[in-house]
Amino acid sequence: MTLTQLRYLIAIVDAGLNITQAAEKVHATQPGISKQLKALEDELGFLLFQRKGRSLEALTEAGEVVLAHARRALAEAANIRAYAANRRGDRAGQLHLATTHTQARFVLPAAIGALSREYPQVGVQLQSLADNDVLPHLAKGNADVAIVSSVGAAPAGGHAIPLYRWRRVVVVRKGHPLASLGRAPTLEELSQHPLVSYHSSSQPESSLRRAFSDAGLGPTVAMTAHDADLIKTYVRAGLGVGILAEMAVSAVADADLVVLPAPAVLPECTTWAVVPKERVLRRYALELFHHLAPQLDRHDLQRVLAGHQEAAWPTPPAWADLGQAITS
Repeated sequence: MTLTQLRYLIAIVDAGLNITQAAEKVHATQPGISKQLKALEDELGFLLFQRKGRSLEALTEAGEVVLAHARRALAEAANIRAYAANRRGDRAGQLHLATTHTQARFVLPAAIGALSREYPQVGVQLQSLADNDVLPHLAKGNADVAIVSSVGAAPAGGHAIPLYRWRRVVVVRKGHPLASLGRAPTLEELSQHPLVSYHSSSQPESSLRRAFSDAGLGPTVAMTAHDADLIKTYVRAGLGVGILAEMAVSAVADADLVVLPAPAVLPECTTWAVVPKERVLRRYALELFHHLAPQLDRHDLQRVLAGHQEAAWPTPPAWADLGQAITS
């Protein structure tokens, strides 16, 4: 049994049992990956997949167990490599990040740019995903760190490190009935107009829908998108009132729009970095955290992630106070 065989097994499952797609992901050939799968099953003495003809139908019960062990084995192998590289003082490597469009587009570029200047031999692979897909992507071992936002409790899936807090804003076209308010509109005022917001707002459990529901109001969500730029495009097209994250709006790029505070009843959000427990991160990953959240102490961060100290993170700053430092 080899790590390569286990990697192929995981790739097949993550590709939806499509061996061709799995081979592309691991830079192998389809015959090569099939041959290694057969060799692994021969060594184990049982089938990992149910088959129909030459197609894979599903994991067997034993295959499910082996898959879980395989994911842990590859994670530990990666930990050993990361630990050794840190010990050697290596400054080259790869950092895999999973996040949402808003973080990828409006927050991370400057921080990654600063990291690249300090570690020019580090390549950053950034995967922009829908909100609900980021943490599952991390759980499958496809990223070193996930950067996500939530209302209230910290996200599950590992060590959750609070980076900063942010609020939503209301965006309308000039000439819109709300444009002349000069204040945050009320929920009742917003309910009188079609809304354009993130795709997550279409879910019944979203904080936006809960706020309207608690007030006895039913919002009309006309359009949703994962992409904040698309939301602003829809607003410019006259499709409704935009509700989006404050860091997604620029006084320069969006000067044609009117930006108002969102109602105070809409809860504040926190952006978190999530690291799988028992994951050994390279030092440059910790440096990225410092660029995103200067309030974090590097020594405390290392000790918490290593399991040598309980987390006692400082209160994350508001984006209004931190944003200029990150994006400048």
